[in-house]
Amino acid sequence: MLEGYAPGYAQDALSMMNTRTASDRAAFARSLFTPGSRVLDLGCGQGSILSSLVPAARVVCVDVCPPAPASPSMAAYVAGAVYALPFATSTIDVVFSHSLFEHLSDPHAALAEIRRILRPGGRLALAAPDWSRAKIRPRTANVDAALRGYYLVRRRAGGDPFAGRAIAAYVAAAGFTDIVERARFREDLSYRALAAYMESRLAVALSESRANDRDQVTSAARSAWSWARTAAVGDFQQCWQELTATC
Repeated sequence: MLEGYAPGYAQDALSMMNTRTASDRAAFARSLFTPGSRVLDLGCGQGSILSSLVPAARVVCVDVCPPAPASPSMAAYVAGAVYALPFATSTIDVVFSHSLFEHLSDPHAALAEIRRILRPGGRLALAAPDWSRAKIRPRTANVDAALRGYYLVRRRAGGDPFAGRAIAAYVAAAGFTDIVERARFREDLSYRALAAYMESRLAVALSESRANDRDQVTSAARSAWSWARTAAVGDFQQCWQELTATC
């Protein structure tokens, strides 16, 4: 599903994914998950967000290579690519996706495929971050340099770290209606944890860097290393654009 999943599947990334629950990540879409509805969780990771809806809803968790579930679950797990979903046309009631579209190189093709599998009147619920609006304080030179390197890594993998600010336009262009969008700021990680996460991701990226961006990734990795070791008390709130729409 993801051309290049920049966060990776290391233990720190999996631990971060497993903290996600329906109560905090899918609250904006909760009214869409009606009893008996067939719900897809696209880019599910280990399925921690929507698996709790079972058995009231029929949840299918989809990822290109889904890791083992974080906990025992009655949800179905299916391997599938967002550009060619293994479902018949007009058979799904709700498609939910949290933190997927920022990794996609072709969000328009993904939305066309989502429209194909949704029944007429089916519902879409998306959440994507906009790092350009993230609140990070204090914002030192090392913080800025590490973030620039991280954005480069995300783009190199085919994604867009600012996808949230464009997601409503993408959804409208795909032909969805009744679009309702809001920005939500949430502390996904502490300031210190964000520094450690950036250090980890940039260290991995440095080992995989190409000649044309190695200097920038090296500089960013050094800045992340310094940030992680000098991180004072600070604040981090990610900006999430949350959206619902009708097929």
